[in-house]
Amino acid sequence: MSPTPEGGSTSEARARLLSTATRIFYAEGIHSVGIDRITVEAKVTRATLYRHFAGKEDLVLAYLTQADQGIRGQVAAAQASSESAVGKVQAVAETITQGILSPGFRGCAFLNAAAEYPDPASPIHQFILAHRQWFLNTITELLAQTTDEPAARAARHIVMLRDGAMAAGCLFDPQLVSATFLRGVTGLLARIAAETATDTPLFIANTADQAS
Repeated sequence: MSPTPEGGSTSEARARLLSTATRIFYAEGIHSVGIDRITVEAKVTRATLYRHFAGKEDLVLAYLTQADQGIRGQVAAAQASSESAVGKVQAVAETITQGILSPGFRGCAFLNAAAEYPDPASPIHQFILAHRQWFLNTITELLAQTTDEPAARAARHIVMLRDGAMAAGCLFDPQLVSATFLRGVTGLLARIAAETATDTPLFIANTADQAS
């Protein structure tokens, strides 16, 4: 590893840039933060930044990739903490509330970024959709182990509960939001169990669902 003009190795400079960008992007938003501020706070030159990132979009993608990897790790650890599918879903829900209750919580990094990058053709928007599809698929696969009924609708319900909790968690009392979210997930799981036992469909497909 070669030293940089700012001191340290090239990997250290990249890590410092990404750490700085992550902190500011999450706390203040992406579009409001310029490259110059990031380089100043990371104590590197613009040339060093461009050696590691092709531009701001590349840096934003690195920020979201890091967030994606962190969430995947949390979800994997939550699943490993329980042997039952229901327990795994509950553990995943609890990791979400841990984030909501953490200091400096500013909502979901992906929902926040989606608001700033609404263009469906944007690589950043596409990455956000891929992350959300992974999460939906994960919940769907877990719920499919708890019922003989199609699990997709129930999984979408949980994702919507999660989105609402992440949005409300930085606007209202996070303790109350977390408790409400967990109560919603527990209630949905109980309904799945009850309706599976009585062989009653969990959700009646509507016209939109049938067409999708």
